[in-house]
Order: sequence, then structure tokens, then C-alpha cells
Amino acid sequence: MTGNGRDDEIQHIADDMVEAGTQTPAIHDDAAPSADEPPYPSRMYAWYVVGVLVLAYTFSFIDRQILSLLVVPIRRDLEISDTEMSLLIGFAFALFYTICGLPIGRAVDVQHRVRIIAIGIAFWSVMTALCGVAKTYWQLFLFRMGVGVGEAALSPAAYSILADYFPPDKRGAALGVYGMGVYIGAGLALVIGGIVVSAVSGVEHTILPIVGEVYAWQVVFFVVGLPGLIVALWALTLKEPVRRGHVRKSVDADGNEKVESVPVKDVVAYMSDNARTLFSHHVGYALCAMMAYGVSAWIPTFFIRTHGWTAGEAGIYYGLVVVIFGTAGVVTGGWMADKLTSIGYKDGKLRVLLYGAAAAIPFTVLYPFVESATLAMVLIAPSTFFATFCTGAGPSGVQEIMPNQMRGQASAFMIFVVTIIGLGLGPTAIALVTDFWFADDTMLNVSLAIVATTILVIAVAVIWWGLDSYKASRDYLEDWQRQHEGAA
Repeated sequence: MTGNGRDDEIQHIADDMVEAGTQTPAIHDDAAPSADEPPYPSRMYAWYVVGVLVLAYTFSFIDRQILSLLVVPIRRDLEISDTEMSLLIGFAFALFYTICGLPIGRAVDVQHRVRIIAIGIAFWSVMTALCGVAKTYWQLFLFRMGVGVGEAALSPAAYSILADYFPPDKRGAALGVYGMGVYIGAGLALVIGGIVVSAVSGVEHTILPIVGEVYAWQVVFFVVGLPGLIVALWALTLKEPVRRGHVRKSVDADGNEKVESVPVKDVVAYMSDNARTLFSHHVGYALCAMMAYGVSAWIPTFFIRTHGWTAGEAGIYYGLVVVIFGTAGVVTGGWMADKLTSIGYKDGKLRVLLYGAAAAIPFTVLYPFVESATLAMVLIAPSTFFATFCTGAGPSGVQEIMPNQMRGQASAFMIFVVTIIGLGLGPTAIALVTDFWFADDTMLNVSLAIVATTILVIAVAVIWWGLDSYKASRDYLEDWQRQHEGAA
């Protein structure tokens, strides 16, 4: 936030209202819509929209995370190192996912969001399937970048749409359920991949219709990529919701209303006034994601190297843990964020990120060192559960502190930070420690413990630092909307 001048201004307005014997006027984003806005859509249809978006998000994470199970055959057939493999898993995807996310986020604030989502799903599905025809490392790298371009369209538009389908006191739960797609998708990627890898185990090449000869592991990309085209058509049938809150509009010559874009300088100024809040929220969330992305990329390989499992076994068992405990964690995190907010914690959504990161630490320290593979998987379950709190609470926090017509851009910026740090650095940080500090593939378990635990400790400190400023940012939004609605 800015200095005392802004705080004094907000306090002065509040004091004037108290002296006048009035209450703070309701803003458009309150649970009940204002008189000049239509009511929220039916709860049943709103949750139907959530269901379709969860399906889309599930497919996005299947396509995004499938590589983590294919480390061994890809390294063997393309003759690459752990570090090069980590760049395929993280950096190749994250680079264009984040770069394209910023202009897409701006489009989300003024364009038809449903169409943006459908186009994105179709594009990333095709790019995933094309990974199945890559013959070299750099061809696979290029197609992974394409997957990132397509997936950049989904979440900024989905966050914005759901914020207009649900009132503020229900958004945490809705976005938490949407976030289930992360863990359903990541888990199913491992389970499906494990089944397919087991089926082609021992086969170096296979022949596909039209495509011809490919590596056996490339069949997985066709299996998980092409069905996404059906999801794209389904998403296109969703209704575009009414934008709520203060929205700039103009009327064309035919009398039709058109949403006007907020100047970039206004968005930058608003975010600058809330810089401490956004730094704490985004970086704290990103560090939690860095831990989650990093370990999920290497846990299957950890079980293969440390406990002697096959890729199929690692994929199926770890995939089930991710689906069950990851999904439970993200829903619990979203529910807890709403609950804390409803009982008076103005920093409730950020506080949930803090609780989740802190609770995951002891389990994250222990599982890499136990001798029993079964016990290691048991300890991974609560580590996964608590680490996923951020996925439900994090996005809903941004919707809570940003005006409607800045939410797409704010969400895209959040995703930029979370993806660059989380997915871009998470898998590679662990690989670098294994390759260059220990220079020993069998030390992957120690790399997992050191990197993941350090990240979580830093995340706790960063999130704690931002709790007070988050509360101030909620007050700032209320003041900003009163001023702009009064001027409308």
C-alpha cells in the first residue's frame, strides 16, 4: 500500500460516515447485487459452469504434467540429462504460458471470455498431440511451448467468469472446486500414463496410423491430447456472465453497450498502490506452487531410483494420492478461506496460504528419508493435502482485492509470477541440486528434502509479512469503488 496519506484519506471518509449516522454503502461486488444489476445466475447453472471448467482444467493439467512420468524413457531415447528434462517439464511450458498470459489477461477484461477459453483448450490439445510426433529434443521443446500458449487462456478467463457467477462469500469455494482440476489432472496424468507406459514397456517403437513410427512413450501424448478437442466444443456452449462491479462501458451508434478497457496505466497504478499485498500474496503462492510443482515432477522418479518401483507402479500409486489428497486439500483450502472471511478475518484467504505451507513442512522433511516405500507414500499424502491449500485460496484472494475490470489482468500477472517461479524453477531447482551439487542420480531424495523444505520456510515468512497489508487492500478496494461509482 501507499503511505499514511492514503490510509488517512480512507479513515477520513469512514469518520465522515460515522458522524453522519450512516453505514458504509454497499458496493456492486457485495453478496447482493445492486439495483441496476441483474441477479446472480441460478446456483445450479453456476455450479454447472464450475463443473465444465474443472473438466477443462483437468485436461490442462493432464497435458501439462504427463512428462513427469516419462522422465526415464525420454532421457534414454533423446539422450538428455535431468536438467534438460526439467526444462521440458517446467521452463519450456512456463516461458510462453506466462508471456502470452499477460495480453490474454487484458483481453479477458473486455472480450468474450467463453470464446477465449474454448480457443485455448483446442490449441493446447493439438500441441500436446504434436508432442507425440517430435523426433528431437528441440522439437519436443517447441511443442511444449505451444502447450503453454494455449493453456495461458484458461485460468485468467475462468477466474473472471466465476467471480461474476458467484457472490464474494461463495467465491472461495467455487474457485477451490475449480482448482480441483489441478490435482485431478495431475493425478490422472500419472495414472493414465502409468497404465500406458506399462502397456508399452519393453517396446522401443510403435506404429500409429497416419503418423507412422514413434517412440513408445509418445503414444501417451495422443491418448491425453486429442480428447481435449471435445472439451473445447463443450466449453463453447457456456453462457457469458454479466460483468459485475464498476465496469466502464460505452454505447455505439446502434445503442449497444460495449465494455471499455481500463488504461494500462490505471491498472499499474492500482497494483502499485497495493504492491506489498500483491508481492506477499503472489510470491508466497508462487513458492507454495514451486514446492508442489518441483516434487510432483520428481516423485515418480524418486520411487523408481530410491525404492526400485517401475514407472507404472509409481504413476498409478502417486497419481491416486494426488487425485485424492490434492483434491481434498484444494477444496478444504477454498472452504477454509470462505469460512475465515465470513467470521471476520479480512486476511482470511491469505492466512490459509500461511497455514497450508506451515503444516506441510514436517511431512515434506520426512518422506524422502524413510526406508519403506509404503511409509514414504503415506507421508506424501498429508504433504500434498496441506501444500494444495494455496490453489483454492490464492486465486480467490486476487478476485477479492481487485476491481472487476482489472481482474483478468491481475489474474494473468499472478499466474505469470506463480508459473515462472513455481513451474519454471521448481522442477529445475531440484534437478540442479542433483546434477551439480551431488552429481549423483541416487541423491534425488536428499535434493527433494532440501529444496522443498527451504521453499516452504521462505513461503511462510513472505506470507506472514503481508497479512496486515492484505487487510488494508480490502479497505482500499471499497474506497476505490465508492469513488468511481459516485463518479459514474
